Amino acid sequence: MAENSVVEWLLEENQPCVRYYALTGLLDRGNHDPEVRAARRRIPHTGWASDILKRQGPNGFWERREPRTVKEYLFFLWFPEFSATIWSAIVLADLGLTKADPRIRKTAERLFEYKLGLSSMINLYHEEMCAVGNAAGALARFGYEGDPRVRRLYDWILDDQRSDGGWNCSQGTPGTLERWEPLAALAAVPKSKRSNRIERSIQRGAEFYLQRGLFREGSRYAPWFRFHYPHHYFYDVLVGLDLLTNLGYADDRRLRPALQILREKRRNDGSWLLDRANPDAPASLLHLHVNKVRPLQLEPPGRPSKWITLTALRVLKKVDEAS
Repeated sequence: MAENSVVEWLLEENQPCVRYYALTGLLDRGNHDPEVRAARRRIPHTGWASDILKRQGPNGFWERREPRTVKEYLFFLWFPEFSATIWSAIVLADLGLTKADPRIRKTAERLFEYKLGLSSMINLYHEEMCAVGNAAGALARFGYEGDPRVRRLYDWILDDQRSDGGWNCSQGTPGTLERWEPLAALAAVPKSKRSNRIERSIQRGAEFYLQRGLFREGSRYAPWFRFHYPHHYFYDVLVGLDLLTNLGYADDRRLRPALQILREKRRNDGSWLLDRANPDAPASLLHLHVNKVRPLQLEPPGRPSKWITLTALRVLKKVDEAS
């Protein structure tokens, strides 16, 4: 495919979320453009978002029923991993759904009730950064960034940032590239609504990634060089590039090694593959129950991917415009 053919492929109407982001992110169409508005209206009704929403229960969650025991309460909305409510919510937020849809409001209500209520059996205000970042980012993209309960999540993200600018799950440890979710959650706050403290945290977090070239941390870790979607709580080089260019660092020279990897992975037809489905990591690094999960997949691994291609082209466009 030539460049124009790739864009035409992304503009096909079978995936209106991809069409919407291609129109706005690649062709610079405004939100008042009739084609943009039409694509956005169709996102909940056609394609990936529609398929996920069809599996949602009437009370806003994807589990078979509400919890009946303490153990079920503790794991409600989160397990089984990658098919429970929070994982579906993260993807729907990525695909462009907001609280304008009543089904999204129901899901948010369940998150507020079971995971963000101060009187709930477990809340996220002192949990690991992967869970906190994912929840905060999804709720912000849904349009709840101003809710006091979501602001508390952001306070925890800001408080937990390490002295080196990164984040981690274990207390007393330095940051790691794998803990990208807090920075992504901060990026989900509209720029006009970011406090000075959030802006400073973003700058420190971005510098943490730039100093490491997005992938230089210890020995070479193979899954970081394979592209995935959904990301869940896993990192790869494209995740880092998308995050840093969205935050305004497309002109930073330290991105060049990662950009070279991105360009080398482009196929002759102009597309990029979805390399693997998550979890794509050695079993020794994962929780035991992850070995039995069924990944939430939008596209088949090993095939040209509309989502990966859209993301890659968006990254390269920002870099070209910043040069």
